[in-house]
Amino acid sequence: MRIISYNTNGIRAAIKKGLLEWLQTNPADIICIQETKASKDDVDVKSIEALGFETYWFSAQKKGYSGVAVFTKIKPDNVEYGHKKEQSDFEGRVIRLDFGKITLINAYFPSGTSGDERQTYKYFWLKEFHDYLKDLRKTRPQLIITGDYNIAHTEIDIHDPKGNKNSSGFLPEEREWMTAFLADGFIDTFRFINPEAKGAYSWWSQRFPTVRLQNKGWRIDYISITDNLKDKLKDAKIFPDVKQSDHCPIYAELK
Repeated sequence: MRIISYNTNGIRAAIKKGLLEWLQTNPADIICIQETKASKDDVDVKSIEALGFETYWFSAQKKGYSGVAVFTKIKPDNVEYGHKKEQSDFEGRVIRLDFGKITLINAYFPSGTSGDERQTYKYFWLKEFHDYLKDLRKTRPQLIITGDYNIAHTEIDIHDPKGNKNSSGFLPEEREWMTAFLADGFIDTFRFINPEAKGAYSWWSQRFPTVRLQNKGWRIDYISITDNLKDKLKDAKIFPDVKQSDHCPIYAELK
C-alpha cells in the first residue's frame, strides 16, 4: 500500500501546473488530497479515472474553500464522508476509507493564521478529532491518518523555530497536542524512518518567492499510523521537487 498525502492548494490550479502528468508516473496506489477548493463536478474526473483511480470527494459547503478527496487504485470496502462533527463537516475536512482491517482517514486540519477566532476553533477541532479517533479505534484499531495537520511538531520541523515561536502552527499548545496525539499510540511515519533528517519540509510560504528556493519551510503534512502497524511500515519520504502547490507531496509505504 503506497500512500501519498498532498495539499494541492486548489486542485484545479494544481492540474494546470502538471498534477495529472505527475500522477501518470504512478507515485502511489492511494492519493490523499487536501484543500481541493472544488467539488467533483468542477473537475475533469474522467482524466483522473483514466489513470486507474476511483475518486471520492468531500467538499466544503462554501464554494472554493477547503475540501478533501482520495484517489485510489485499491477499492475500498467502505467510504464515510465527514465524521459527524457539524462545523468540520460543513468545511469538508475529513473523509474515511476502509481497506480490509485498515482504515485510512484523510484530514485537512484547520489553520489559525487568520486570527484568534480560527485559532480557537483549531484547538476545539484538535480535541474533537482526537476524541473521534479514540472512539473509532474501539472498532477499527488499525488507522492511517493522512493530511495537512497545520502543525510543525518540533524545532527540527521548521526552518526558524525561534522566529516562529508565536506563529500559528508552531504554538506551544499545538505542539503539545501533537506530542499527546503521538503518545496515544500513533507514529509519525516520516520521523520514524528519518529520525535525524533536517531541512525536510512540506510547506513554504508563498508571500516571499525565494523562500522555497532557500528551503525556509515547515513540515506540517503527515502520514501517521497506529503503532500496531509499525512492523508493516517500509518507507516514508517527502517530495520537495514536486511543485504544483505551496505544499509538496509526502509518502509512506506499508506492506
